[in-house]
Amino acid sequence: MTNLNTVVTWVDARDGLPRSGTPVAAAITGRYPADSVTESDAALGEEFWLLRPMYFTTRHWSEDGAEHRDCFVDSDGIVRLPYGLTSAETVTHWAELPTLPGGMTHVVLGKDVQTALQDMWGPSSH
Repeated sequence: MTNLNTVVTWVDARDGLPRSGTPVAAAITGRYPADSVTESDAALGEEFWLLRPMYFTTRHWSEDGAEHRDCFVDSDGIVRLPYGLTSAETVTHWAELPTLPGGMTHVVLGKDVQTALQDMWGPSSH
């Protein structure tokens, strides 16, 4: 059986950012709901710190046409900036995602998927 353990190295987003296009695990902090501020500017809601898969890019355009630089983007197209920059939710730390089990890549597409799975599971797969 292939060893499926991996080591994660967290990087403080204030100290450095990944290469553009890199898939990452991103630790995000903010407040839920994000728009819960009273007229006296006292924040309501609950603070959170959670983990999301995202990718980092040096340049991204949102659906509304806004341009973002040096940002993290999730699968829903939500943009989050590195900690310390103006954003309702920011990325405090990031780590490169591990490679797929038994491989050296982060993605396999099309006809190569079944071959990669068979190579990983072997002939007696479930």
